[in-house]
Amino acid sequence: MTDQSGMGQPPEERRSGVARVAAGRVGALLTSVMDLHVRIALQEVDREKRRLISGALLLSGGLALLLLALIGAELALLLWLQTAQGLSWIHAALALASLDLVLAGVFVRVGGQLLKGPYLPQTIAGLSKTTKAVLGR
Repeated sequence: MTDQSGMGQPPEERRSGVARVAAGRVGALLTSVMDLHVRIALQEVDREKRRLISGALLLSGGLALLLLALIGAELALLLWLQTAQGLSWIHAALALASLDLVLAGVFVRVGGQLLKGPYLPQTIAGLSKTTKAVLGR
């Protein structure tokens, strides 16, 4: 029978056994730390997901109310053009539509200029990956 304390073994085998036990303990400790890190990361992802969904819902609600306010302002401007300026309904509507088209053109032009490059390499890589994933290319 062999001695359980390792005394009957040569010194090299005892050292390798101790090293194996120490490496196993370090591996177990690292595994435990990584499991804890993953658990914490998953909790943070859940909190961030809830925050982003809540923010998106509130933002969409605000944008819907803003759209209703703009429609009300358009209607009020149309009524003002018809009554105060003495225009017919069709002329007032055409004047308002022309104003909307001019403003839309300015917004599109300025927005297009703001979206022009240069982009950072990581941004370009992310955009191309997203485009490939969406388009399936």
